[in-house]
Amino acid sequence: MTPPQQPRSRKERPCDACRKRKSRCVLEEESPVCVLCRFHNQDCTFLQNPQSRKRKVPSDAVEELDGPKRRHSSSSTRSRKSPGVSTRVIRTNNGTGVEEYDDLDGPSLLKKTLGLQNKHHSQYIGSTRGLEPALLGKLSTTGREEFPLEGATLRRVSSNEAFILMPDPGTQGYEDELDDLDTIEAIVKPHGKALVDLYFRIVFPSFPVVHKEVYLEKYSRSYREFSPPLLAAVYLLALYYWTYDNALSKFTKPDVERLEKLARKALGDTIHRPKLSTVQAGLLLLQHTDADSAELTAQLVSVGYGLGLHLDASEWNIPIWEKGLRKRLGWALYMQDKWSSLGSGRPALINPSNWDLQPVKNNDFPENASHEDDQEGSSEVEKGRILFSHMISLSEILAELLETVFTVKASREIVVAGANGLRIVLEKVKPVQLKLKEWYSNLPECLSMESTLVMKLNSVGYLRLAYVATEIALHRRIILALSLSTDTQLYHFCRSVAHVRFMFAIDFVQSLKPQHLSSFWYFASAQNFAQIGVFGTLLLSTATNTEEADFYRTKLREFRWTLKINSENGARYMKPAMTLLDANMALLAETTTNQPASHAIDKQTTITRADTGRKTETHALPTTSRHTSLYADAPLSTSSGFASPSQYPFEATTYSNHHPDDSPAAFPSEHTDIQTHEFGYDLGNAQGMWTY
Repeated sequence: MTPPQQPRSRKERPCDACRKRKSRCVLEEESPVCVLCRFHNQDCTFLQNPQSRKRKVPSDAVEELDGPKRRHSSSSTRSRKSPGVSTRVIRTNNGTGVEEYDDLDGPSLLKKTLGLQNKHHSQYIGSTRGLEPALLGKLSTTGREEFPLEGATLRRVSSNEAFILMPDPGTQGYEDELDDLDTIEAIVKPHGKALVDLYFRIVFPSFPVVHKEVYLEKYSRSYREFSPPLLAAVYLLALYYWTYDNALSKFTKPDVERLEKLARKALGDTIHRPKLSTVQAGLLLLQHTDADSAELTAQLVSVGYGLGLHLDASEWNIPIWEKGLRKRLGWALYMQDKWSSLGSGRPALINPSNWDLQPVKNNDFPENASHEDDQEGSSEVEKGRILFSHMISLSEILAELLETVFTVKASREIVVAGANGLRIVLEKVKPVQLKLKEWYSNLPECLSMESTLVMKLNSVGYLRLAYVATEIALHRRIILALSLSTDTQLYHFCRSVAHVRFMFAIDFVQSLKPQHLSSFWYFASAQNFAQIGVFGTLLLSTATNTEEADFYRTKLREFRWTLKINSENGARYMKPAMTLLDANMALLAETTTNQPASHAIDKQTTITRADTGRKTETHALPTTSRHTSLYADAPLSTSSGFASPSQYPFEATTYSNHHPDDSPAAFPSEHTDIQTHEFGYDLGNAQGMWTY
């Protein structure tokens, strides 16, 4: 057997550090740094002569002597000139440690990772940046992937795309990471493992933004391998289901407020060394609380672009599991942007022209039905994958709706059009309504509200609520476009359709069962529940007679009661909707008090129709129906995050018992049959109208 190659000794004089230690200075093959200097993560210098005064041992070198022994590879030398701070070491089974996952002995999913390195973070090199990866030529399977730069490394993932890898040490708050991790773990100790199991049982199946095997691989070695905010976010979401673990329920629940405070502080630090775990942590924290959601969403979108989450990574030279994770995480960020825009009333930040992600496929989700957890109170893995995929496609439809009729330019166009504003709205939303109809009709049976296994939780409620919110957003825009000059038949028809949507929403909320209410609910659910109340209040404020107004007032009281009893029994996401409903009703009461008698609801008005020239006795239109919402200038409408339109899908065939004729508003039966036209806007011979 050939003897192992021995490292060669340096023929020249020893380096300063070896002379000081009176140690042999040994240089490995092709390395400019001696073994001891590399071990202590310090510069290998020759500045001192033999007669020079001994130097004091650096404090960081002393710290390293107390830690585990470390091995280094070429990937580790990227950061050898980084400031001497408390370092993150990946512990191995034999008691040694490595600085990067590429140096681990044996198999590991994290080898060759781009976005989850231990001590380095990456930045995508955009097409207009000062570096041009294409200058390096075509990337081959045997060619070099990494090229050293001053203080960084260029890593190619394809022939035309590359990232800059930069060391974490020296960035804001890096020296606090290990302390933060220790504090987070101390808050939940000794329940960390049980909380991780709870998270993957209940939350993860319906919102798969982490890679389960990767997370558990790291956790099996040490919690110190994680980004502090990601570790805290997983614990925070699991704590909602503390009582769903028989062993945990016997103990005192950890301090949630302290854990959240530390998670937010740590997230603010890690944004300065962004990784995939940064986006994961931010998205999970937004599921825990919506505090500063619009601001945090903006930060995460910026980080996502820097990480290349907007790009198709299917042909990149990165691990297969990371390709799937990037796609799921990118779409989760897209969803966050669109639903945050709907809830806050702010413009969406992700532009479709700069979004190149491909649709998710089954192989982008490593987990399947074989990974189901049989323990009671778990979520269904296979259903969660399907649910997440349909939520993505619904978010794309929502994005089109927001871009079509809710932008500043679109709103101005509608207002400037005056009497023709409604026609413009109807023409713009027709393609969106068609897509919504197709989306709903293609829902698989497993996503029905009734499809729930015994002793399992069912998160399909948040998906159906999101569809309702989208429908309500569309019809809210139509109702706001009605005016005194609107054709009587069209006016009544638009309100009839809106009435059916509202009634379906109310019935949906009242039909929720414990297996729905106790499951994971997407962050936008709070604002989506609130939109039902906003829509109902808008219909109340524009009611055409006292009987109709009394009906909506009664339904809103019933809606509030449902929100109240559910929120007091654990459905925390319903409480904001109740608060905003009270605020909107108070605003309506204030407006009604100050409204001139000439605008009373029961007053009938004779209007000369602009489109026909004939005079007609028609419905009364309160001042609030003239192109502006009663709540447009309300303080809560933008700051609360719950003021913009959205919610669940309602088909005519599904709600066949609620024809407009049956409502207290007594809509004339001769108007267009809603079920026949499936909520289209075809008025027979009326020119310019459309149907589907």
